[in-house]
Amino acid sequence: MCATGLAQATSSDEISPDNVIRLRAQIASNSVESKRSALFEIRNLRSASASRLALPALVDKDPIVRSTAAASVVFLPKTEASQALLPLLNDRQEFVRREVAYALGDVQDFAATAPLVRLMQSDKILEVRTAAAVALGKIGDTSAIPSLLDVLRSRPRPGDDFLRRSASRSVGQIAQINVTGNPSVLTPQNFLPDKFKDLGSSDAIGPVPSPLAAAVDVLAAVLQNNTESDDTRREAAYALGAIGDARAVPVLQTYVSSPDPYLAEISREALLKIERRNNRTAPGNR
Repeated sequence: MCATGLAQATSSDEISPDNVIRLRAQIASNSVESKRSALFEIRNLRSASASRLALPALVDKDPIVRSTAAASVVFLPKTEASQALLPLLNDRQEFVRREVAYALGDVQDFAATAPLVRLMQSDKILEVRTAAAVALGKIGDTSAIPSLLDVLRSRPRPGDDFLRRSASRSVGQIAQINVTGNPSVLTPQNFLPDKFKDLGSSDAIGPVPSPLAAAVDVLAAVLQNNTESDDTRREAAYALGAIGDARAVPVLQTYVSSPDPYLAEISREALLKIERRNNRTAPGNR
């Protein structure tokens, strides 16, 4: 049965006994392709009961199966999913560590923050470190911000553009999650007039809390550094807007006329977000 048919055959979070038997048999088989086919099917069901069927595949002898299984267990309850995935951050295969890091970002359990920070700091493979940085942004735990800022304080080096871009974006994503509750990021949102910008709901008022405020100077320096990649500077501008600290206004105003149309639009959107926060913080607007 195809994944669509299997989904139709299930009710809510339940899987028919026949399909449970079939999927378990595929995962226990000697065929890597059969195992992966079952794992893709399980992932497409997007349910906790289906994800539990994938747990044995996390310890499969084949690293391709282990890496595929990582994305198939993310629909378990947060604690259960992170407990199953965290040991694989020490897997010998770099692509397994990478896929597990991405999966932990989708799980969004704060218990994964410290292990992912360690992975970002110490893994020898740049792609794995970058995956950890991406995951930290999705989780939204402010305790990860100092370590992400450490990435940005270092000098840009050849080949680390994606890591630095991801660190900038993740700082902004963490701020956005804590201010609006929305984890999705689109930069720029669009190139339409201001009245068509959906800045999201926010009840944030008063001073920007630490450690978000501590990120402003670092992000401003990244934005003004011409040796940074265009993408990293764009994400720094987005992050400044997500944080909402008025100290970022002068530097962002410098880039609303940037020859880079994406940076200009992101800077304009960031200024709109900061203006909204300041208006809500002003006396009489609370």
